Amino acid sequence: MDKEAHAWLQRYLRYLADERRYSGHTLSNYQRDLTRFAEFADSQNITQWSDVDTHLVRAYAAQLHRQGMSGRSLQRKLSAIRSYYRFLSREKQVRYNPAADVRAPKTARKLPSVLDADEVSRLLTNDRDDPLSLRDHAMLELLYSSGLRLAEIISLNNHDIDLAGGLARVTGKGNKTRDVPVGRMARQALRRWLQVRADIAGVDEVALFVSQRGGRLQPRSVQQRLRKWALQQGMDQSVHPHMLRHSFASHLLESSGDLRAVQELLGHADISTTQVYTHLDFQHLARVYDEAHPRARGGKKRPPK
Repeated sequence: MDKEAHAWLQRYLRYLADERRYSGHTLSNYQRDLTRFAEFADSQNITQWSDVDTHLVRAYAAQLHRQGMSGRSLQRKLSAIRSYYRFLSREKQVRYNPAADVRAPKTARKLPSVLDADEVSRLLTNDRDDPLSLRDHAMLELLYSSGLRLAEIISLNNHDIDLAGGLARVTGKGNKTRDVPVGRMARQALRRWLQVRADIAGVDEVALFVSQRGGRLQPRSVQQRLRKWALQQGMDQSVHPHMLRHSFASHLLESSGDLRAVQELLGHADISTTQVYTHLDFQHLARVYDEAHPRARGGKKRPPK
């Protein structure tokens, strides 16, 4: 690609940052995916974005597939190319979108890992009262109570929580905000944490959850603390923050059956993303059936006549 082509790529990334308000993590993914595609175009002697055709995009997708890339990862890369060409089309730089009709091969959707109600109860048991334990307990209660993403919980500020009203204002993907309910147990844990938060928080720090040094917690720290917490609770499985979000959605859907409400609480733009939890619910029902129904229990002796 020539200098002008690279300049348009940088302009697009600025557009995503300034106008679409994408996170640094998302911007990094777009830059990596589009740079890799530009390098492939270079190898095919393509110097302008307008010279790319559908055949080239298909060849690129085929190469990644041969290298072992999963359908889901490939779909993300093609989505980045499609989005970029929509931008170039609006800017009158290209006549059509060469990635519009290119699709990644379908792969079986991996179901998320969840904890059952007893495991959640075990994880959220806390008999310690040191500041870091109170902080961790409040975080875990809030993750499960409100189904938050890791990025959402670390971005919370003090004024985002309304304990009296039982609500939290959350900033999710695409910088979209939503109000989510905060359950009774989470409110209790948050009150205990807020009583000691000032002991370690920096003077001007507004973050709800802070590190031992007084600043906003980082994602890596939350992941490490959760793993440590699970081990202390005697759990032998690897627990990560998103597992609590998955458990929240699965348990809520199992109890209510209201897919639209769960979608809104999770902040999913597309209900198809939420529908994965219906498969988890069906798996649970299938296990109950296999364990309880007389015609499902194999190898059992028939009752006497």
